[in-house]
Amino acid sequence: MQEKPSHVTFGEALRFWLKLGFISFGGPAGQIAIMHRELVEQRRWISEKRFLHALNYCMLLPGPEAQQLATYIGWLMHRTWGGVVAGALFVLPSLFILIGLSWVYIAFGDVPLVAGLFYGIKPAVAAIVLHAVWRIGGKTLRSPRRTPLLWAVALASFLAIAVFKIPFPWVVLGAAVTGWLGQRWAPGQFSGSGGHGAPKAGHGPALIDDDTLTPAHARFSKKRLSQVVVVGAPLWLLPMGALMAAWGWQGTLTQMAWFFTKAALLTFGGAYAVLPYVYQGAVEQFQWLTGPQMIDGLALGETTPGPLIMVVAFVGFVGGWAKQVLGPEMLFLGAALAATVVTWFTFLPSFLFILGGGPMVESTHGKLGFTAPLTAITAAVVGVIASLAIFFIAHIAAGTGAAAHFGLKIDLAALALAALAALALMRFRLGVIPVIAACALAGLLLRAAGLA
Repeated sequence: MQEKPSHVTFGEALRFWLKLGFISFGGPAGQIAIMHRELVEQRRWISEKRFLHALNYCMLLPGPEAQQLATYIGWLMHRTWGGVVAGALFVLPSLFILIGLSWVYIAFGDVPLVAGLFYGIKPAVAAIVLHAVWRIGGKTLRSPRRTPLLWAVALASFLAIAVFKIPFPWVVLGAAVTGWLGQRWAPGQFSGSGGHGAPKAGHGPALIDDDTLTPAHARFSKKRLSQVVVVGAPLWLLPMGALMAAWGWQGTLTQMAWFFTKAALLTFGGAYAVLPYVYQGAVEQFQWLTGPQMIDGLALGETTPGPLIMVVAFVGFVGGWAKQVLGPEMLFLGAALAATVVTWFTFLPSFLFILGGGPMVESTHGKLGFTAPLTAITAAVVGVIASLAIFFIAHIAAGTGAAAHFGLKIDLAALALAALAALALMRFRLGVIPVIAACALAGLLLRAAGLA
């Protein structure tokens, strides 16, 4: 019989969260798998049941569920500062890495070597988005009991985004209303969809076990909730007020802060679901960057640790550089400031959701599940991501470079790379990083041969 782990010090937990920030590759599913292996199976800091209970709550929220799960467990173990440290260290390594890579991209993106790498990476990104449609659609739409209506929601969402250009928030709202109405007339088709699945139990007693009493700081009280609100509101209001005082409401940094605050509250379904909304605002409305740059940013986000939604830091950096937010003499500092502002306003709500809502969740063991509106939103996410995949494929298929030189209107080499990458992901279940690396190498070879 394994012994129950002893008390975990704050310093020991801090070292783990810092390590996690540098190894959290693989998107939300991969990051959750890493946390499960480290925290449930190996270290046994938290039991299977408590881990999944926290995960279910995080999946009900807008925002990056893996980062919120780290925040939740850190908070449960070491109070507020434990949650803040766990969530922040999940994000900060990725922010610094992306600022560096974004500068390299802006400064050297036209160098043949870098251009060849990105030529190969872009088809890989399109394949990754297609794989996301396949994976999320498989979990949401293939249950025989609830397929018909959820398929209709997914199709309607695809048409709303791709054809009618309806803003993403209205698509989410429409899906939620559909689910709420559907639970009355067809409850079986909107029953809960299980998230990432339940790993096998039997890992020995945990520090926070199934029957461990909820610690005092994790018990719900109106006073504690009001404290979170009182502290959290200024953390949003003061930076927003400072930006307005310095640049006005129409200033680029102010508009970024407001736009990504809204994005943070609409990211049901993860980063892939909010990307169309970010594209609509950042590319079409504000013109902070171009469509091809958006694809490149997603490629960088896929190859760095941390939440995939950290692609917003790339958007902020490129937008801050293009709009010269601190003037032409301080392009890098302005771009880095924009990336930091975007990251702050994107992730702040996630911390408040956990620190404010966690105590309520701790009082509902075994009762929390997916609601019908959330199930409908998840189905809508499938349609939204499919529209994003079509957008990416259209961009990589455009006959430019060598394709145009040979008189081709369609870049067959790029499409072939995308098809091979999709096959590797879906059929052979290769990881994202190996697929991106192989496609980057292929892009270099195609450029060297004059075929791209």
